[in-house]
Amino acid sequence: MIDLSLPQAVRAVALLQGEFRLRSGQISSTYFDKYRFEADPALLKRVAIEMIPLLPEGSEVLAGLELGGVPIATAISLTTGLPAAFVRKQAKDYGTCLAVEGSNVVGKRVVLIEDVITTGGAVADAARLVEQAGANVIGVVCAIWRGDGTPRIAVAPNLPVFAAMDKNELLS
Repeated sequence: MIDLSLPQAVRAVALLQGEFRLRSGQISSTYFDKYRFEADPALLKRVAIEMIPLLPEGSEVLAGLELGGVPIATAISLTTGLPAAFVRKQAKDYGTCLAVEGSNVVGKRVVLIEDVITTGGAVADAARLVEQAGANVIGVVCAIWRGDGTPRIAVAPNLPVFAAMDKNELLS
């Protein structure tokens, strides 16, 4: 059996063809179904290991974005020992009524963990929530950059973005 590279392994389970509306509103003929690689323990572990070297120096907390960033942040946390927090799209209106759950982020250097980023709208929203919770967001690490060019968040240009894979690697 031939060992597949990480992009080949992810493509084999997660690349779908058809017509898909992305969170950004864009229509795409390809879709990377992150739940397919996040649900496979061996593949999730490979993705997490590939993302670890991308964490900015001084990272103190990993903040996984709801929903796809949560399993990746948890896998990275298990491997590195860094604590994890989980960022909801909005604060819940019951229980703790928090948007950021899990590890305390107040005064901490937090890295946002995301699955797939095209334009980064959800990341910018999450960064605001994490900063409102008292953290210093120092960067974003994603499994897949499906945008054009260098990974970036247009509405948060000073927020560095690091990607384990990009769409060109997955489509080639």
